[in-house]
Amino acid sequence: VGLAKRGQSVALIEGDKLGGTCVNNGCTPTKTLRKSARVAHMVRRAGDFGVNTGEVTVNFPAAMARMRERVDTARRGLTAWLNRTKGVEVIQGWGRLEGFDDEGRFIVSVGDGKISANKVFLNTGTRAFTPPVEGLENVGALDNASLLALDELPDHLIVVGGSYIGLEMGQIFRRLGSKVTVVHRADRLAEREDEDVSAIIAEFFEDEGVTLYLSAKIGSLCRNTRGVLVTLEDGTQITGSHVLFATGRVPNTDKLNLEAVGLETDARGYVPTDTKLRTKVPNLWALGDVNRRGAFTHTSYHDHEIVLADLDGRDDLFQLKDADQRPATYAMFTDPPLGRVGLSLKEAQKQVADGRNILIAEMKMADISRAKEESETAGLIRIIVDGESEAILGATVFGIAGDEIISIFTNFMATGASYKIMQQALPVHPTVAELLPTILAGLKPLEATDA
Repeated sequence: VGLAKRGQSVALIEGDKLGGTCVNNGCTPTKTLRKSARVAHMVRRAGDFGVNTGEVTVNFPAAMARMRERVDTARRGLTAWLNRTKGVEVIQGWGRLEGFDDEGRFIVSVGDGKISANKVFLNTGTRAFTPPVEGLENVGALDNASLLALDELPDHLIVVGGSYIGLEMGQIFRRLGSKVTVVHRADRLAEREDEDVSAIIAEFFEDEGVTLYLSAKIGSLCRNTRGVLVTLEDGTQITGSHVLFATGRVPNTDKLNLEAVGLETDARGYVPTDTKLRTKVPNLWALGDVNRRGAFTHTSYHDHEIVLADLDGRDDLFQLKDADQRPATYAMFTDPPLGRVGLSLKEAQKQVADGRNILIAEMKMADISRAKEESETAGLIRIIVDGESEAILGATVFGIAGDEIISIFTNFMATGASYKIMQQALPVHPTVAELLPTILAGLKPLEATDA
């Protein structure tokens, strides 16, 4: 649409459903279903707030119907928007590069047809990766898409993979009424996060009745009379009705025939780019998940803004100047949610060990009045600052509204301003975010050995 508004003729080629993973089996459906799960959870907690209720039951088909209606509405809106955008033609089918024509333009085939283009922008996303496991082909294992296509609530969902997607879906289905077991090969959940964050996740998962197997590897799968039998490498056997593999993603580049235009992927199938998201082939860009610069909808959207700024010749910008100007930022939508931007504690400690002057401050959610008033005290806020420039280097907001509050840091970091500017700001009371200036007032030097 951005290119069309600049007067260019655009062919948008879609191999599946408009909206990609986010709209169809990612952000939109999971956050909709998460709301149903949270409502069920809060009703079960009603007594904690002096509210009496009867037995809590979940109408799983109704919750799924609500989710699907939201997805359909979002996709219809997106389709209508594209169809009314002058200069954009939506072409259904899988696109494949076929080389160049006599005038040096890209040739792209779609089904039985071919089109030529002066510029090509790849944004084909990723799909679920399921590792090879003995017996996998016989058990009907689920991925993130097929899980959301279920019409009946799993009696016992075994989740293989204790990272972001597995944790989000495991908690959702536990709250909807499934028994849930998480099997994870690392020694702690979400092991890319700091150790105290992983410990908090494990605590509230176990409090909600989720069974955890850590440092555990799948040996084999097979069907049995109760559904699926999962045998771990140490011989432990777990029987469930369904098994979900949340074990990572792979880029959708294998069907693009990139070699026809002289472009190679890395060993994992991702497309290397420069900081402007240009590939080594002139007039060919890679955006979104396939460039390995952030597997999130928000990074994909930001990518397109970087490309447009480059095409417009804008060199006066900051984070839209190139992809290296932005810190990594994301959220894990468990409940409570985790918001993250920039350096983690572990990463900061490594830099301190290399001689960098870094300051740190943190506060537990259990010490924040608003969190206590909401009876949602799990989590913490951690802020990491450069001791020389005073710029904020990273933040962790784990707890109530952490997925929203983190954007305060993300947006502030885009200015490059001193943390002291945030410290002087007037916050709203009573909120969680009002404590940010107070937390910043407690900054102290980070030691490389700090836990």
